[in-house]
Amino acid sequence: MPELPEVEVTKRGVSQVLLGHKITDVFVGEKPLRQPLSPDLQQLRGATVQKLERRGKYIIVFTDKGSMIIHLGMTGHLQIIKSSEPRVLHDHFELMLDSGMSVRYNDTRRFGLVLFIPLGVDPYSNKLLAELGPEPLDDAFTADVLLSRLKKRSCTIKQTLMNSHVVVGVGNIYASEVLFLSHINPTRLARDISLEEAQLLVKNIKEVLTASIASGGTTIRDFEGADGKPGYFVQNLKVYGHAEEPCKECGTPIEHITQGGRSTYFCPHCQPR
Repeated sequence: MPELPEVEVTKRGVSQVLLGHKITDVFVGEKPLRQPLSPDLQQLRGATVQKLERRGKYIIVFTDKGSMIIHLGMTGHLQIIKSSEPRVLHDHFELMLDSGMSVRYNDTRRFGLVLFIPLGVDPYSNKLLAELGPEPLDDAFTADVLLSRLKKRSCTIKQTLMNSHVVVGVGNIYASEVLFLSHINPTRLARDISLEEAQLLVKNIKEVLTASIASGGTTIRDFEGADGKPGYFVQNLKVYGHAEEPCKECGTPIEHITQGGRSTYFCPHCQPR
């Protein structure tokens, strides 16, 4: 699933072709995504794109005729493509622009989301965005803020970091990497984390996510940016996907466990229980 860096990379990519351009036509496919695609999306015809923002793993597109909230789901991606290019299987949504270019949404498993928000309604008031936790790259996300949220949680620190109500965008891959860099075992309880450890977590969350964005995100299976290029941060992963390989810091074999149905990787020496 695309995580915060991949969504940020996608947002920056499509911004280059959307901003300031008029939407000349809208294609809405018949197959539903996580929710059925609303015919109200056709109201965006003739609209001019004013700005794009990201909130967690959601992309918000603002126009002078309404807004959209987009989530990429498990396998969704936005593509920059010429409007004359024929659509292919799993193309579910498309914005055609006055430049002759299009932004198309393709999603094999259809777990994504494209919502229309009428003009005059604040998209951030939608329950999908209103209940999200703090943005990890904001200055307001501090150790004190994180610790106050961890103290309320009785599950493991790995699962808690992945909870979007605690902090947004720290998905499975990055949670494993951040815990390794912080020398914190993923099976520790969130409520037992100290202030000093919370400081390490905040520092490493910011550094890992920022580095991944700079590298175009992380491609494990099928993520690609709007330009069709894979993310190269996968080359920097120290534990994720490296089960039984020697730890890059101490040489101890990396272990793999399952937490909440998700894969977790850690070094038992660098991250003692």
